[in-house]
Amino acid sequence: MRIKKKNVGNFETSNLENIILHIFFFLLSITFLYPVLLVIAVSFTEQSSLLQYGYRLMPKVFTLDAYRIALGTGDILNAYKVTIGSTICGTVLGLFIMLLYAYPLSRKNFKRKSYFTFFAYFTTLFSGGLVPWYILCTQYLHLHNTFAAMFVPSLISVWDIIILRTFISVNIPDALIEAAKIDGCSEFRIFWQIVVPLSKAGIATIALFRVLVFWNDYYLPMMLISDSKLYNLQYYLQVIFLNIQILAQNSSAANSTLMQKVPMETTRFAMCVLTMGPILFIYPFFQKYFIKGMVIGSVKG
Repeated sequence: MRIKKKNVGNFETSNLENIILHIFFFLLSITFLYPVLLVIAVSFTEQSSLLQYGYRLMPKVFTLDAYRIALGTGDILNAYKVTIGSTICGTVLGLFIMLLYAYPLSRKNFKRKSYFTFFAYFTTLFSGGLVPWYILCTQYLHLHNTFAAMFVPSLISVWDIIILRTFISVNIPDALIEAAKIDGCSEFRIFWQIVVPLSKAGIATIALFRVLVFWNDYYLPMMLISDSKLYNLQYYLQVIFLNIQILAQNSSAANSTLMQKVPMETTRFAMCVLTMGPILFIYPFFQKYFIKGMVIGSVKG
């Protein structure tokens, strides 16, 4: 029996090997997908059923009580608006600033390259501390109870600047930049019309990282926001759950039966579904560039 072989890139694989690889990655995908499906299933399970039968992919008793509590307490739509707005503003503005910083560092003829590289790297080793950071944000930048407080303190990441710098230096040759200068292009035109279009994969990769940072952030609103109208989704849901816990711990004996009916455990999972849902829909749009951006530079030819 002769096994047929196929060329996959520069590698030659047989049909049997392809089947084994497909089965392996299918099982690997199931192991990644299973926890997500379990979280969704538990969020639709009745609290008493969960305590009796444990975690199951198919709810024994289906209910929407957890979502009624999570969605019916306060204004969650406003929290979504704040989160989406801060994520978009933070990602776009942060990417623009980091690209402006990374591009000069990627050029070999930039005279102050070592100085600005050290200036950025130094901040990863030492920080001013929490109290000076809070004083700077509240008294000098006046970010207390403002929408800008949701993204301004986290606009720049030194590690993302280093990734962008490396990506640009590896994928955009100096000869292309010199040719553009000979044709009369200014530095800003070179940056906007050559560097940015050729760096889409790296930009998309960093954009996904920044989206996750701003979407999952609860530290900034906890430190700088006291107005409930400016709570983002993560902090808003955390406040709801903490309020439920406080009520459960401080409830009197007369109300103990009522508090037992509050689905605390399933509410926790419902909040996870509400926060991770939009990100699951966003990721496929970044996937094409994200994969390319992660592996670019590993093989150069």
